[in-house]
Amino acid sequence: MDPLSEAVLAGADGDRLAREPLPDAYLAAHLRVEDVGMFAGTADKDVRKSLHLGRVPMPELAPDEVLIAVMASSVNYNTVWSAMFEPVPTFEFLHRYGRQGGFAARHDLPQHVIGSDAAGVVVRTGAGVRRWQAGDRVVVSPVHVDDQEAATHADAMLGTEQRVWGFETNFGALAHYTVARASQLLPKPAHLTWEEAASVPLCAGTAYRMLVSERGARIKQGDIVLIWGAAGGLGAYAVQLVKNGGGIPVGVVGSPEKARLLELLGCDVVLDRSELGLDGAATADPARTVELGKRLGRAVRAAVGEDPHVVFDYVGRATFGLSVFVVRRGGTVVTCGSSTGYHHEFDNRYLWMNLKRIIGSHAANLQELAELNRLVRLGRIRPALSRTYPLAEVGEAARLVQTNGHVGKVGVLALAPEPGLGVSDPVLRDRLGAVAPLATEPA
Repeated sequence: MDPLSEAVLAGADGDRLAREPLPDAYLAAHLRVEDVGMFAGTADKDVRKSLHLGRVPMPELAPDEVLIAVMASSVNYNTVWSAMFEPVPTFEFLHRYGRQGGFAARHDLPQHVIGSDAAGVVVRTGAGVRRWQAGDRVVVSPVHVDDQEAATHADAMLGTEQRVWGFETNFGALAHYTVARASQLLPKPAHLTWEEAASVPLCAGTAYRMLVSERGARIKQGDIVLIWGAAGGLGAYAVQLVKNGGGIPVGVVGSPEKARLLELLGCDVVLDRSELGLDGAATADPARTVELGKRLGRAVRAAVGEDPHVVFDYVGRATFGLSVFVVRRGGTVVTCGSSTGYHHEFDNRYLWMNLKRIIGSHAANLQELAELNRLVRLGRIRPALSRTYPLAEVGEAARLVQTNGHVGKVGVLALAPEPGLGVSDPVLRDRLGAVAPLATEPA
């Protein structure tokens, strides 16, 4: 292990961290450009075959960037898309970004270090960084923006130079070190372990923008919110945010094991899609969609007496037609992804004639994530972590998410040698109550 990593693990102060030499290379989970076509004609695009773990060169820091020793990260579905080279190989993003020249050119490499969640320790700061210094414990926003672009100052997500860090940029978080812009950093919640903290930013921030932000559904007390995939990372945070806001979460899951997870989170109503006959619900037959939608609507009304005000849908093709049908008159479908496919079919009459809305949402700007991070620090939102792997087994962690064998979030330890480290305020942790994993084994 390099001296800088040893100093981080020893809890060295910022002055010592700043004096320790940077290693020339570091351990990272990465993709290789020569593998891009490896899954052609393959039904099972097993991400364990494309994810490599090895040493990569340490990049130079831009003036507005920080270098972070990553203590823990987590797997998001963009990790899976990256390793499957779908919908396009991420090397296309890196090449496009690199054409800007200057420091952007560093990103256009034959290897792509991926990962969009991190908790760790700042070890270097660029010449233009003011608010952060070596030794600071931070979590990282997955949103990489250009603060010199006008749109960024209205809403960072509207900027044309907005990118998802570790997906559309290089030097991501599934590694011992990562590079981020200073405008991506927030203080790590002191009562959380490294892996708990790393399980929060991307999914919880995305759910916050979708449901709570003025740019999303803006839920209020008493709103009934139907949440597809409620036992996943996004869904587990959505359930908590709806409960915190005085709403009524109705979670849809695919197994009794995942239903039990929602009970731990206090979900008011849990529906098993298998019992309702909704597995593989996507259909090009409008009559069949209406039939399944009526079945789902009856189940919701039987449980809470009304149709949902909001439907939270990141599942995509398999559920979207049902979402548009089942949401109440004047209601809102909010979507941030399409894990089952991007091409959606729905009967537009149920949208326009019933004055419904569809809101597209993507990640969260830094202010929205800061509001979410405050809820975490107050103990109002708990990490949705269910299982943690060492970096050496990052392929297995990504495969678990790829096959939907997980609940909540799947963590990955980077420099942290074992789970349970990183709590700097044990008194607060005791006061808020122990943060137990959602599950010790995948459902």
